[in-house]
Amino acid sequence: MEPGRRDSLALLTDLYQFTMAYGYWRAGRQREPAEFELFFRRCPFQGGFALSAGLGECLAFLRGFRLRGPEIKYLQSVLPSTMEKAFFDYLRTVDASEITVSSVPEGSIVFATVPLLQVKGPLLVVQLLETTLLSLVNYASLVATNAARFRMLAGPDKKLLELGLRRAQGPDGGLSASKYSYIGGFDWTSNVLAGKLYGVPVRGTVAHSYVMSFTSLAETLKPLDGDEPVDFLPLAESWLRQVCQTLQVPHDRVNQGELAAFMSCAIAFPHNFYGLVDTYSIMGGWDSQNFLPARPILLLALGRSGIPNFCAVALALNQLGYRAVGIRVDSGDLGKQAREIRQVLRTCSADFQVPWFATIPIAVSNDVSERSLEELMQEGNEIDMIGIGTNLVTCPLQPSLGCVYKLVKVNGCSKLKLTEDEEKMTIPGSKVVYRLYAATGLAFMDLMALEEEPPPRAGQEVAVCMLGRSEVARRVTPMAVEILHRTYFKDGQVCQALPSLLEIKSHAQASLSMLSPVHKRLQDPEPYQVAVTEKLHFLLSDLRRSSR
Repeated sequence: MEPGRRDSLALLTDLYQFTMAYGYWRAGRQREPAEFELFFRRCPFQGGFALSAGLGECLAFLRGFRLRGPEIKYLQSVLPSTMEKAFFDYLRTVDASEITVSSVPEGSIVFATVPLLQVKGPLLVVQLLETTLLSLVNYASLVATNAARFRMLAGPDKKLLELGLRRAQGPDGGLSASKYSYIGGFDWTSNVLAGKLYGVPVRGTVAHSYVMSFTSLAETLKPLDGDEPVDFLPLAESWLRQVCQTLQVPHDRVNQGELAAFMSCAIAFPHNFYGLVDTYSIMGGWDSQNFLPARPILLLALGRSGIPNFCAVALALNQLGYRAVGIRVDSGDLGKQAREIRQVLRTCSADFQVPWFATIPIAVSNDVSERSLEELMQEGNEIDMIGIGTNLVTCPLQPSLGCVYKLVKVNGCSKLKLTEDEEKMTIPGSKVVYRLYAATGLAFMDLMALEEEPPPRAGQEVAVCMLGRSEVARRVTPMAVEILHRTYFKDGQVCQALPSLLEIKSHAQASLSMLSPVHKRLQDPEPYQVAVTEKLHFLLSDLRRSSR
């Protein structure tokens, strides 16, 4: 959602929030102090963690939260006509000036049942905020987590490009995906508006349609300009003959339209020439029996018109003092083709004595998923950059994080949701959450305590009760203790300096580095420990008994 539209989100909610608000108002309870927590019940993608994201959007929403005349008029038209007019007059006075929001810093690793946001304020207002806050946090955290998983699979050195705008769930989904995949570890986006709005670095090459639009060398752009203009066409053709001879590719099988497209692109962008090399294939009619097996060049790469055409144009540019910046493959066996292309580049580098040619970056894209990326990384590859779209932005392995927003305290009384489904039971009371670290420097437990309890101290034993396990307390000794939440919004204002998107991205990587590899495994991770103090456990048990 575009930042400038934040002041119009007061109605981005479910209708029943207003029916409940009316119920509170009719009962005279609208100003009772209340506290809600926003959390998820299971880590996404059957993994062991999530990244918290969307806080900046939530704060922007809260800053502008207000019901104005047109919104009030619309509510009167859709709510029951029996509702008192005085209620709508009251709604005109509602804003977030008495709301307090505490949150983990954006980009932090978070775990099931641990609150991402703690929201305090008048009951009616905190109730009205529920759906919008969930909407702003759910997808943001999900796609940031998905991006982090892709980054972990790719390793720290591969460049990752998000290119999912055309596959995303609408324009807002596309913008959010670009922003939060960057937080999760991607380097670039193809989304130009995301670059303008959020400062995400943008990258792009060309599409197959550009290559296909050329049919002959007559369509090549005008020659390169400079101190001494050069006729680029004969220069590229000369290099093509040499490349074909070196690679043993029949010169008459190379697609002329593709060559024209590459030359036109090189003339337009001599400093940024990038070749999309898989538009045409020349496998048909090529006599592989005449290929000399002593040459260390593999067949698949040679079977593409794009490789000799690219090499010819790149070598022509090199003669004029320019360097091609990359090759892109968008189909087929990406790992195998990248290895074969690299071998061709090395051969040309050696034969034509152009050392940098061997290291031209190779980019791939083609419906890359977690599984296909994992296979690519396991088999070893020569890939430098990976473009990922559909399987990043649509999160097909889990389309929703499933965050919930639950009441934990109202009018001084702790509240518990008790159901037959143990997973849906809430943790009552105003809480402080501590992250406990081992001597290794890695986090080993998140501990929830009641607000009035003394904090755990580094080097001192603390009794804890594990959630969902035996009621018998155990003792742990943290070597370091961190308070997870900070107050970000109070008295109608943001009260913390907010980091830049790049700083949030850096924090996300630092936060992940503090988690043990056994918890970061993408399949079958060891569950991270979440516990409560004995005092909170006693409160939970008492409320359970009294609710039955």
